[in-house]
Amino acid sequence: MVAGRGGDRESRILDEPRGAAAAQGLAPRVISVVSVHGLWMRGASMAALRARLERRSFAFHDFSYSSVTAPLADCAAALAAFVERVPGTTVHLVGHSLGGVLACAMLERGLPARLGRIVCLGSPLRGSRTAARLARWPGGQRLIGKCLCEVQARGGFSAWPAGVEVGSIAGSLPFGVGRLFGAFPEPNDGTVAVDETLIAGLADHIVLPVSHVALLWSRAVADQTEHFLVHGRFRRPA
Repeated sequence: MVAGRGGDRESRILDEPRGAAAAQGLAPRVISVVSVHGLWMRGASMAALRARLERRSFAFHDFSYSSVTAPLADCAAALAAFVERVPGTTVHLVGHSLGGVLACAMLERGLPARLGRIVCLGSPLRGSRTAARLARWPGGQRLIGKCLCEVQARGGFSAWPAGVEVGSIAGSLPFGVGRLFGAFPEPNDGTVAVDETLIAGLADHIVLPVSHVALLWSRAVADQTEHFLVHGRFRRPA
């Protein structure tokens, strides 16, 4: 399931030290991160993660989209256009839940210039059992929205498109809305099952003891996100 680490790209994606750049009379490199929120949320939902990554010299940009009313193709096109407009030598993506799925859909259109690495936080890349259960309730499909309904209809994604390093972080603390819609015996974060976050082509995958919502503000998640953006792999115990 997990592809090679691709560490040879690290030197291209690492930020050049500002002091060294200044000494050579060069403008320092700007490493940008585009955040992509999940279902029923807006860019502000990523505020805690943004604050932690900005302290580590990343320039953060929130992408907001209509997660319920807009079709998947329209959202993917809007994300691609947003990434193209973001300044920076390298542009990474961090997507929470549906946001990571949207990043995968964007790459089916092609690989944006300057794209660095992608981190998915609790993203149901293979489709969502919770969404499938909710869709059977009266009004459930309207709540899920067009994006996720289209992902469900196609059975999720089988693999990440080649040419980009993607890391996936899953949660294992089963506290969330998924438990309201039926039994959820498999390891999960309360909304998304761990196995739903795994598809072919990932550079790395890790499971942390957090819930689906806590993926947004957990310090451990922020640390692992930064480590992957810099190194193309998650930090493992020594």
